[in-house]
Amino acid sequence: MITRLTIAAAAAFAIVLPMASADAQTTMTRNEIVNSLFQTEGTVARLDPIALEREAAVRAASGGDNATGPLSDNFRRLPQISIEINFDRGSARIMPRSYHAVGLIADAIHTPYLMGQRLVVVGHTDATGGRELNLRLSKERAASVMNALTTTFNVPPSQMVAIGLGEEQLQDPGNPNAAINRRVQIINLGQ
Repeated sequence: MITRLTIAAAAAFAIVLPMASADAQTTMTRNEIVNSLFQTEGTVARLDPIALEREAAVRAASGGDNATGPLSDNFRRLPQISIEINFDRGSARIMPRSYHAVGLIADAIHTPYLMGQRLVVVGHTDATGGRELNLRLSKERAASVMNALTTTFNVPPSQMVAIGLGEEQLQDPGNPNAAINRRVQIINLGQ
């Protein structure tokens, strides 16, 4: 069985892309990705991704309640992109058919508009399975996307950090097992 992982919902000023099918996603252009990730002075982030990941680990270990609210409301205001990435179920291995989408992201990152920007790859899961397992899987999938970008597509590793939040920031809290919750966000923190 295949698990779909989406790179999160677009920021309010960015293009919101449908997440229903991978075919619709792959028609995105490099320029649409650049426009969605472009950092302006008004969107410069003061977000500590490592502290955010630590808080997710504390919540997962304590069996924290998703009703306690999102870990960071800052995500909503930051430039980000939504593209489907497919993984084998329970695995962090990116399926070959998803490398086209990862390549489009890499092409965008290599443009002068995004070059030198600090990007965070944030992994999320739905609420099926144990919280600690979900946290580990989200970290591994975010790391896989980052690894593909840095090794296969030559994005400088110093430009990226990968973190996992597991099920601690559900996209659709009303449906904790919904596929929309299984996603990876790429968020631009600026320089």
